[in-house]
Amino acid sequence: MEMLISLIVQIIGGGAGGGIVGKLVKSVNMGGSTNMIAGALGGLGGTAISGMIPGLDSLIGKGASMAGDATSAVSGIDIGALAGQGVTGLVGGGLLTLIAGFVKNKFMG
Repeated sequence: MEMLISLIVQIIGGGAGGGIVGKLVKSVNMGGSTNMIAGALGGLGGTAISGMIPGLDSLIGKGASMAGDATSAVSGIDIGALAGQGVTGLVGGGLLTLIAGFVKNKFMG
């Protein structure tokens, strides 16, 4: 159940990041739905990539369990990890939307 909630947080964060970038940077805007879809995919990818980077892995809740932190062993949902996943999803979604919008508008019309 916690994994499903984590995925939903990453998708929502990424979609929000894609929507924000589309509104703020008009030259990469691909349309509301497309921005949010690209953002959602970027949110999932951004969180996955940040889990592989030393130092950022603890932001999304992976590093604490590896280090044997007692607070991560408490059953239930780790709000700090969800917040970190939301932030990395937001950033990843924004970056993928920025890149995809630039490529689409530069090379495809």
